[in-house]
Amino acid sequence: MENIKNDLDKELKTCAVLGGRGFVGRALVERLLRLGNWIVRVSDSAKSPELEPSESVLADAFASGRAAYYHVDVRHKSQIIDAIEGVSVVFYSDSLDSFSQDFYFCYTVIVQGTKNVVSACRECKVKRLIYNSSADVIFDDVHDIRGGDESLPFSGQLWDMVADLRAQAEALVLSANDIDGLLTCALRPCNVFGPGEKKLIPLLVNMANSNWAKFIIGSGKNLSDFTYVENVAHAHICTEESLTQMVSVSGKVFFITNLEPMEFWDFASLLLEGLGYQRPVISLPAWVVHCVLFLIKLLHVKSDSRKVDPCVSVYNVAALASRTRTFSCSAAQEHIKYSPVVSMEEAVTLTVDSFSHSAIGLPFTRYNYSEKPSKVDKVLGNGKVADILLWRDEKKTFLCFLLLALLYLWFFLSGRTFISSLAKLLLLTIVMLCGHHILPVFGVRIPRLSSSCFEISEVDMRNSFFTMSCMWNKLDGLTRSLAQGEDWFTFLKVAAFLYICKLIVPHYLNVAIGLALVLSFTCCFVYDQYEEKFDGIAGVVFSCGREAMTLVVSNLPLTDKGSNRHTSLGGRK
Repeated sequence: MENIKNDLDKELKTCAVLGGRGFVGRALVERLLRLGNWIVRVSDSAKSPELEPSESVLADAFASGRAAYYHVDVRHKSQIIDAIEGVSVVFYSDSLDSFSQDFYFCYTVIVQGTKNVVSACRECKVKRLIYNSSADVIFDDVHDIRGGDESLPFSGQLWDMVADLRAQAEALVLSANDIDGLLTCALRPCNVFGPGEKKLIPLLVNMANSNWAKFIIGSGKNLSDFTYVENVAHAHICTEESLTQMVSVSGKVFFITNLEPMEFWDFASLLLEGLGYQRPVISLPAWVVHCVLFLIKLLHVKSDSRKVDPCVSVYNVAALASRTRTFSCSAAQEHIKYSPVVSMEEAVTLTVDSFSHSAIGLPFTRYNYSEKPSKVDKVLGNGKVADILLWRDEKKTFLCFLLLALLYLWFFLSGRTFISSLAKLLLLTIVMLCGHHILPVFGVRIPRLSSSCFEISEVDMRNSFFTMSCMWNKLDGLTRSLAQGEDWFTFLKVAAFLYICKLIVPHYLNVAIGLALVLSFTCCFVYDQYEEKFDGIAGVVFSCGREAMTLVVSNLPLTDKGSNRHTSLGGRK
C-alpha cells in the first residue's frame, strides 16, 4: 500500500491558474481538482478567495492541501513569481469578465500583465503556458465570419477595446514559444457562457429590462457559435496534455466552440424564456438601431451625465447579434483531441438554473403564473381565441388586432352604409384575387392559392352550428326564465343591459364598437395577469351588490298569489 501511495504521489502534477477566481478560471480549477491528479495553485487579484456555497470541491481541496490560494496582481511580477515558483504548467486567463471603459486599467492588466506572466514563466523555468484568448480578436464588427479558421489575421479594427488588447496579449504569448524551454499555446473560445457568467447573459438581461425587450436586432437569422464554460476548461486540459506529448502543438492557436452553431436570437430567447422573459418578436434593421443609439449617445454626452451609459448593453448585443460568427474547430479536434463534454441543450439548462434567482420579480413574468388554465382562459375556450386575446403569440395577436381595426375603419368609420361597405370590400377582394391569378402570366412568380384556402371543413361547419345552437338554447332558457317572472336578479341584469344599449346604440354605436375592440385585447390580458387581485376586488363589489339587491327585492310589491293568500288569512283572522 505504501508503494502504491508513493506512485500516486509521483503522478500528481502542480499547476498555477492565474485568474483562478474569474469566470473561466473557476471552471478550470474545479475541473482540474475533479480529475484528481493535480495540485492547483489558485491565484487572483482578490485578497481572499471568498468561496461560494456551491464550491465544495475547492473548499475540500483547500482543506486537504491539494489547492492553495495566492493573492496575485499580474501588474506586479514579483507576486507572479511567488505563485508559479516550482510549477510545470501555468494557465492564464485575465479576470476582466465584465465590460470596462478604463483603457489604462485594461492595458496594464491585459497587455502589461501578460508581459509579466511570460517573463516570470521564463525566469521560473515553467515548461508550459496556456493563454485563454477570445475569438473576438479576429472580428471587425463589419464582415461576417462563416467557418473561420486559425489562418484568419487579427482584425486590426478597434471595434472593442478589450478584444484589441487581448490580441496583443495573445501575440506576446505565442511569440515567447520555445524560448528558455517555455512552450506556449493560446485558445480562442467564442461567446463563452455558463453559471456565474458576467458578460453575455447580463447583457441580454439588461436589454430585456429596457425598452428594447421586444426587438430582434438585425434579421434574426445570423448564426453564432457559443461555448459552455466547462468545455473551455476541458479544452485547456486537452491542450496541456497535447503540449506534453507533441511539441508541434506549441506556438499555435485554436478556436474552441460547442460545435453547435445557433441563430443568435434563438440562443438569447432560450435563455430569456427560461428566466421568465418573453421572446422578442419585432425585427429591427441593425443600422436603425445603431442610428438610434448614436443619437441617444449624443444627447447623453450633451447632458454631461455621469451615469452609466444606458445604451452600452444594447450596443454590445447589437454588435454580437447583427453579424454571423461561426468558427471551425477541426484544428482543435485534430491536434489537441478536443470535443465538447457538455452539449448545447444541457449547457443552456444548467445556465438557466444557475441564474434562476434573476427571474424573481422580472417585469415581464406572469403575475399569476400557474400550470392550471386561468378563468378567462376557460371562458374563452382554451383555444385559438384565448391564445390571441391573451397575447400568447404576440405576432399573431397584433395581426388579428390590425385586421379587426381595418374592418372597423372600413365598416363603421368610413361613413358608408353596411351594405355598400360590404359590396366594396367584396369587389376589392375579387380584384386582388384576379390580379393574383393574372400576374403569373406576365412572368411574375407568385405561388398559386390552393383550393383548400376557399374551403370550409365539415368539422368547422359542425362546430359553428353547434355553437349557434348552444347560444340559441341559452337565449331560449333566459327568455323562459324572464317569462316566469320569478328571477328578479336576472330581470334586473337584462333590463340594465337593454337600457345601456338604448343609450349607446342610437348615438354612440361606432364609439362603443371601437371601445369593445380595444378592451377585448386588453382587459382579458390584464385580468389573466392579475386574476387573484381582480377576484378579490370583485368579491367585495359583488357582496355589496348582492346585499343591495336583496334590499331592493325585499321592498318590491308582492304577487297576486301572495295578496290572495294574505287576504284569506286576514279573513280567517
